[in-house]
Amino acid sequence: QVQLVESGGGWVQAGGSLRLSCAASGTIHRIYDMNWYRQVPGNQRELVAIITSDGRTHYDDSVKGRFIISRDNAKNTVYLQMSNLKPEDTAEYWCNADIEPYGTDPRQNYWGQGTQVTVSS
Repeated sequence: QVQLVESGGGWVQAGGSLRLSCAASGTIHRIYDMNWYRQVPGNQRELVAIITSDGRTHYDDSVKGRFIISRDNAKNTVYLQMSNLKPEDTAEYWCNADIEPYGTDPRQNYWGQGTQVTVSS
């Protein structure tokens, strides 16, 4: 069974940095896009950053120049390096990946369990 497990959230002062990690495990044949989303209670989940299987990236305007998404295909892991954090970055962060398992299971979208990031002013 495929799972995504996140780590690295926490509390930081404004201007500080955090790095989130998300590791995929299970019988994985191929991982396509890997993404980070975030959600503030009462708001919709929003896409923060995307990285394709060949390393192309895309960022929401609100994080451009401050966040860097990367991936280690050998470890089936995606990272989100967050710098110059602002109080408005406070949210639950979720990783998401499009994964094709080995065997007969179809390619589908998977979510991590979420990790809280809190930025104080």
